[in-house]
Amino acid sequence: MQVVILSGGLSPERDVSLRSGRRLAEALRTSMPDAEITEADVTADTIDVLESLRPDCVIPMIHGSVGEDGSLRCVLEALGIPFVGSSSQASRIAFDKAISSTLLPQANIPRFAALPHSFFKNMGAKSIMAAIIGDLGLPLIVKPLTGGSALGVTRCVVEADVPTALVTAFGYSDTVIIQQVVVGAELALAVVDRGGSPEALPPVEIVPVSGVYDYDARYSAGATEFFVPARLSEAVDAKVKEFALLVHRTLNLRDISRTDVIVDSQDNIWFLEVNVAPGMTETSLVPQAFSAANLEVGEVFAELVNKATRR
Repeated sequence: MQVVILSGGLSPERDVSLRSGRRLAEALRTSMPDAEITEADVTADTIDVLESLRPDCVIPMIHGSVGEDGSLRCVLEALGIPFVGSSSQASRIAFDKAISSTLLPQANIPRFAALPHSFFKNMGAKSIMAAIIGDLGLPLIVKPLTGGSALGVTRCVVEADVPTALVTAFGYSDTVIIQQVVVGAELALAVVDRGGSPEALPPVEIVPVSGVYDYDARYSAGATEFFVPARLSEAVDAKVKEFALLVHRTLNLRDISRTDVIVDSQDNIWFLEVNVAPGMTETSLVPQAFSAANLEVGEVFAELVNKATRR
């Protein structure tokens, strides 16, 4: 069997993607010793390479827009090449935080406004933000509508923080989300479907040393403390796992997903976003959930590869 892991690309998350792809390739070479595992950087020649190789399966490990907005997966579907992960349509919906939120009516969603750059330009940023701050209050989270790894995300404590936060967020997306802050335990909820029913893995609780789970906190060793499984009561643990399965099924996700939530002091679950191509680096969240469930990354993905080739 020939398996191609697509990683790299030109998004701001290139380095994380390469690290994820490298670690996954090493794990698969152990769990699938008879398979040919190839790592391929995404370039203008990628389609030609795939048509030449005609691999049995592709694993998209591209983080950011190309790998998660459905574009790459749409091309793989057009080429008729099996791949691990959600379909192009499901990925496109999950990638857009504003759309995915509206499809989960059962969920608590932090109040937010999703506004394009052109709107600020035409209507006046100062007046817009005065209205939004008056409605949502402070502090606020300003973040790109699309993207990952917390790139372009800023917590604004005072009004003076907002202009710089907007500039930063618009550097990653043409539309930004301005969202109320919800206080509580931040959790990452992994779901895997290896061929039976989707399974929710132990929740990962995230406690960044700086208080903000930004890019540095995600990928710098020692910058964040993790509790796996999360420090939850048995009832809340069951509740968040069921919520992760609800998101996975409602958005028609496939194989693997990671839902990010906050659980407040009243044990209410607040949906933040869902990821269809979670990282596999040394500090990534899903591999920690695998370990807590006594699962090996390579073994899980070997099963997902075999499942994808049968689809």
